[in-house]
Amino acid sequence: MNSSDSTPLSQQDLKEMIRTINEEEEKIKRGGGNKRIQKEHDKGKLTARERIEVLTDEESRFHEFGLWAGYEMYEEEGGCPSGGVITGIGLVAGHDCVIVANDATVKAGAWFPITAKKNLRAQEIAIENHLPILYLVDSAGVYLPMQDEIFPDKDHFGRIFRNNAVISARGIPQIAAIMGSCVAGGAYLPIMSDEALIVDGTGSVFLAGSYLVKAAIGEEVDNETLGGATTHTEISGVTDYKMEDDEQCLHTMRDLVDKLGPFDTAGFNRREPVAPSRDVTEILDIFPDDRSRPYDMRHILDCIVDADTFTEFKSGYGQTLVTGYARVDGWSVGVVANQRKITKTKQGEMQVGGVIYSDSSDKAARFIMNCNQKKIPIVFLQDVTGFMIGKRSEHGGIIKDGAKMVNAVSNSTVPKITIVLGNSYGAGNYAMCGRAYDPRFIYAWPTARIAVMGGTQAAKVLTQIRVSSLEKKGQEITKEEEQEIMEEISERYDRQTDVRYAAARLWVDGIINPIKTRAHISHAIRYANHNPDIGEFKTGVIQV
Repeated sequence: MNSSDSTPLSQQDLKEMIRTINEEEEKIKRGGGNKRIQKEHDKGKLTARERIEVLTDEESRFHEFGLWAGYEMYEEEGGCPSGGVITGIGLVAGHDCVIVANDATVKAGAWFPITAKKNLRAQEIAIENHLPILYLVDSAGVYLPMQDEIFPDKDHFGRIFRNNAVISARGIPQIAAIMGSCVAGGAYLPIMSDEALIVDGTGSVFLAGSYLVKAAIGEEVDNETLGGATTHTEISGVTDYKMEDDEQCLHTMRDLVDKLGPFDTAGFNRREPVAPSRDVTEILDIFPDDRSRPYDMRHILDCIVDADTFTEFKSGYGQTLVTGYARVDGWSVGVVANQRKITKTKQGEMQVGGVIYSDSSDKAARFIMNCNQKKIPIVFLQDVTGFMIGKRSEHGGIIKDGAKMVNAVSNSTVPKITIVLGNSYGAGNYAMCGRAYDPRFIYAWPTARIAVMGGTQAAKVLTQIRVSSLEKKGQEITKEEEQEIMEEISERYDRQTDVRYAAARLWVDGIINPIKTRAHISHAIRYANHNPDIGEFKTGVIQV
């Protein structure tokens, strides 16, 4: 699906990429496959996706994130579609809620390293946006062959239970439904929630199952007596509601959410939405068929922002970044977008599109400060090759100016939403609010490529290093052999910069169809509006 930096991409190719992404996503949504799905049905259980469908309001859309988690990462282990857990935001009894549902069709819902990372991301979204979080628990626990990558570190399995406590302390509702296995350390997740439901006959929760109990202390007991629904609702008091089946459990969970009290909001500015000045489908025609070809980002914005609402900030200065205020689906936003046009300054200098110069950095830093002053969420649209290099830029203080922009992004307290359209290279990824800079949500188009530098440049550098190393060992390298090395490195680098590679590792929350960019931004701000605590904006020391 991927194309190298210099390979032209026709509009038909772009549509084909979107179709391929959609087809692969449908395969991922099958989890462990039809046979495993049937096994769950034979036990009288719904699958994770079926549970979410029952739980969420009719005709409302479940906004899934992390769908690509684990993609092609655990092939030797038989794969782990979607990380064995489904996460997203859905309307439940009229409330936006984060939903986390273990997929028992994938390794019995066992936790892989990416499973833990994906659960932590779901909790992070709940915390940042002050959204209730609902857990649909059905997991065999840690995948033991990889326990060293899941268990002991700061952002491993145990962090989830620490987050349970933090979420509770912040007054964010947590409700858990034990709908299958809930073993060992995983038992703490539902019981550290505000309330826990358990399904009779299929739900069970204990620190150690019957086999381990017998091995450890010699006691013989079956799992149902040890930790089934009757035990925990009538003897231990560990759970609060005993449910007959999945359907009753999910409807009861809906009832509990329906009775939540009111919560404050951030109060972000919103007016009646107005359609964009261009049809959203025109994005596919505006985005260039060659990623190195210039285009005007303002035309992309015309397909995203409400018509006649864009007020550009410092339009004649720092022209490789477009900054300004606009509305998206009625929401007031600040926009920071890479401009891919080649522009000329008043001094007659040509500025290459997609590169951040000193004046662009200075402008963006100032604009980000303004948005924080005015409590306006910021949308970053990335198509960046990095900061300008060379003697003129270094002497002009590009590092200092770049640091100013990075500082402003780092300390920004208003919600940040990032969309990666095309290139996302080097420090440009950082300055334009990549994953490391805490965007509330970050999405990528199928055309996105995330790496320390472009594939062509990286392949040349790595080839030169490999060839020099071989020559130092006395080996003579022919031009043909050098070309083979170049091709091998390029192929590996292209695979690592493919957007699916990034989504598999949760560097982005999802791969989105470009024509749905406006809708994703609108939903992101709606979710962010649930958290009234924006915080105080401070930048610390900035060199000027």
